[in-house]
Amino acid sequence: MSNNLSHLNQAGEVHMVDVGDRPATRREAHAQGSIVMQAETLEQIQRGDTPKGEVLATARIAAIQAAKRTWELIPLCHPLPLSGMDVSIEADEGLPGLIVSCRCRTTGSTGVEMEAMTAVSVGLLTIYDMLKAVDPGMTIGAIQLMHKDGGRNGVWTR
Repeated sequence: MSNNLSHLNQAGEVHMVDVGDRPATRREAHAQGSIVMQAETLEQIQRGDTPKGEVLATARIAAIQAAKRTWELIPLCHPLPLSGMDVSIEADEGLPGLIVSCRCRTTGSTGVEMEAMTAVSVGLLTIYDMLKAVDPGMTIGAIQLMHKDGGRNGVWTR
């Protein structure tokens, strides 16, 4: 059986792609997502007056930890040596809510898109967890890759 899907072997079974022969190149990925909440909840965060403590710092740390452990969470991801990561969380009164953004960098033989997306996802989930008693109706959404660079496919931008 022949196929062009890299995560399937000749028998059609799922397997981890061998990236050992690919050249190591500098790679970067940027992902972001949002959490929509009541305006009063956003104001509480901005005042630093939330029941479980410092929401933004906790979510930022959770996002960093998640990116470093992506290979343990997503079955076909390779462990990557992340050379750098930036996590930002910005208020957006228009939502109202927060935008979580993550840029991951590595030099390696596979990309860091999943690390950036995992970081954003866990950062948003952490925000939800810390505020669910205050605002259980919050909505997480629009988790998406914004940009990637490096590897054989080069640059991609949303």
